[in-house]
Amino acid sequence: MCHFTSASTNHPVHWHVMHSAAEANSRSATSSSTLWRESVSLRSWGERLIHVGLFCSAALSVLTTLGIVVVLISESLGFFAEVSPWEFLSGTRWSPLIRPQSFGVLPLVCGTVWVAAGAAIIALPLGLASAVYLSEYASVWFREVIKPTLEILAGVPSVVFGYLAVVFISPAVKAVIPSAGVFNAVNAAVVVGIMVLPMVISLSEDVLRSVPRSLREAASALGATQFDVSVRVVVPAGLSGVIASFILAISRAIGETMAVTMAAGATPNLTLNPFESVQTMTAYIAQVSMGDTPAGTIEYHTIFAVGLTLFAITLAMNLLARWIKARYQEVYE
Repeated sequence: MCHFTSASTNHPVHWHVMHSAAEANSRSATSSSTLWRESVSLRSWGERLIHVGLFCSAALSVLTTLGIVVVLISESLGFFAEVSPWEFLSGTRWSPLIRPQSFGVLPLVCGTVWVAAGAAIIALPLGLASAVYLSEYASVWFREVIKPTLEILAGVPSVVFGYLAVVFISPAVKAVIPSAGVFNAVNAAVVVGIMVLPMVISLSEDVLRSVPRSLREAASALGATQFDVSVRVVVPAGLSGVIASFILAISRAIGETMAVTMAAGATPNLTLNPFESVQTMTAYIAQVSMGDTPAGTIEYHTIFAVGLTLFAITLAMNLLARWIKARYQEVYE
């Protein structure tokens, strides 16, 4: 009887404890659910903000490019209202600042081609050879030291390279070719070739290292030497990316300004002699943009006409690089 009374007496207390625990568990579950929903809501808002930020960044880039194109075209219309496009594109004399005025852009195009072609002759073979060495022959520690060094070299201001061209390259060229001028296309081509060399090496090395190792192993299993594997397997497999890096480097050479201005001179010259002074399109834009030319004059509008021509050339080069990469790119599983 006593045992029954004790159980009956403790039963309400036991039920009360269980009820309190259930309420506590319910409140805890509700609190956890609320915290989870708040966390999900905050994360959703964070993702939306990131999405909006990325979209605004992309839109800003596109709008900036469109703004540049609109300004170039609108300002160039004032030039072509007075000078025919045929005279501009086919004329062989460029003297918009001296009377009698002539507006043939071919001398500027000639200087630009001399510098870009010379830089390509220097940078492309050396860059590809260096990329093959870093990708196929260099040790890991050597590659880890050289790659950051090349990236640092790519960040050196162009005015420093222009100073080196005036102080070192020009006297060296004149010592070899006494008839060469102090400022000439060869000076600019050499210094610009050195400037774009890190770009060629870095991009080409990344492309060659992305070639699957299975291709190298298969060629080695067939008895090919390491040189044969590098030249006949790896380089052809990554040829589309290598050519794209070449074209991007040439576009970079075409757009170089300060080093070319200091090394090549400021003489618009339609010549086949690379040891004469020339002027590139970018150098002319830099010369006229110093502030001495009154705004709204035809001399002022020549800046935008030359800039539009330069923009069209670099755009065509970039589109060609994208087409080559898409057309000949190898896809590996």
